[in-house]
Amino acid sequence: MKIEKIDGQVFTYPTRRSVDSAGHSHPGELGQAKQVLLSITCDDGSTGHCFAPCEVIRPHVLDSFVRKVLIGRDPMHREALWHELEHWQRGSAGQLTDRALAAVDTALWDLAGRSLGEPVYKLLGGYRDKVPAYGSTMCGDETPGGLSTPDEYAAFAVKLVARGYRGIKLHTWMPPVSFAPDVDMDIRACAAVREAVGPNVPLMLDGYHSYSRTDALRIGRALQRLDFTWFEEMMNEQSMASYVWLAEQLDIPILGPESLSGKHHSRADWIKAGASDILRAGVTGVGGISPALKVAHMAEGFGMNCEVHGNGAANLAVCAAVRNCRWYERGLLHPFLDYDEVPAYLHRLPDPMDAQGYVHLSQAPGLGEDIHFEYIEAHTVARF
Repeated sequence: MKIEKIDGQVFTYPTRRSVDSAGHSHPGELGQAKQVLLSITCDDGSTGHCFAPCEVIRPHVLDSFVRKVLIGRDPMHREALWHELEHWQRGSAGQLTDRALAAVDTALWDLAGRSLGEPVYKLLGGYRDKVPAYGSTMCGDETPGGLSTPDEYAAFAVKLVARGYRGIKLHTWMPPVSFAPDVDMDIRACAAVREAVGPNVPLMLDGYHSYSRTDALRIGRALQRLDFTWFEEMMNEQSMASYVWLAEQLDIPILGPESLSGKHHSRADWIKAGASDILRAGVTGVGGISPALKVAHMAEGFGMNCEVHGNGAANLAVCAAVRNCRWYERGLLHPFLDYDEVPAYLHRLPDPMDAQGYVHLSQAPGLGEDIHFEYIEAHTVARF
């Protein structure tokens, strides 16, 4: 079996999500968005797929790097292919990003699962077939009835618990919200949610990503009093020393790094330095399923949990494949949006959650995404 063809298919789909000037998602008017379906096909017809943003998978990325490395190769040699692509990042002038690398690696894992007739999470290790989910909110906003006040966060948290979520993570206010960042507002929102849901619901905070050490320490001490489960990305992650300093001051677990580049290599440095108590890895952030699995296993070797950042079929597969991941992050959630509404390009959700707050793994071959190929074909606007 050899890789014969690699395709990018750009299509449109309806969405009520909008993105602000800082890249944060919020509810918006119904509109059209675009994304790419990346497909890797072999000479025996086996195919793997991955959805990716248009800015991640572009014609130049496929022509200059991906096709040159993958065409004619055995798709089961994922480790060799990943390392060869990763090598090309050095001379790509930033065009072959970790997110692009992740899309290719994810499509190769999907191809392997579909070809072998097995779910990817079982190929990765298969530790469990359902994962407890926490509800991860969108960032705060200034829309009445949305997430514009601590009381609105509290009211929404009560609804999330009623829906079955076993924990809740707050993303609080960030620029371009007019009053953000605001330490007092963050603390008030966390306190309001704790009061609303009671003492037994695990709560987490993902606050403004560039607080100073002293502001982060003040928030962290408040979270300790409120018995929060963890505190994440409250400072610029390029300053590992700041995280070491904060972890030494607080009892609440520090989780990270999330957005820091460097794949599993930088996360090894964080373990050695004592910069976090819980390690962080997301498939898109570290360059694919393969390095995300390495991060999780590395954390396990040091007695640490590894929480997977973000939702989606690939992240869910990693969560289900390892022992030391407690949660699946389901979201982003907002009072004005229905997360359980199936996107037009899928036949069903990749992460269905039951009333007890468990997300169940699909037993279909591959990543288990039931892709609506007919819809995508009818709404295709470009191919490369």
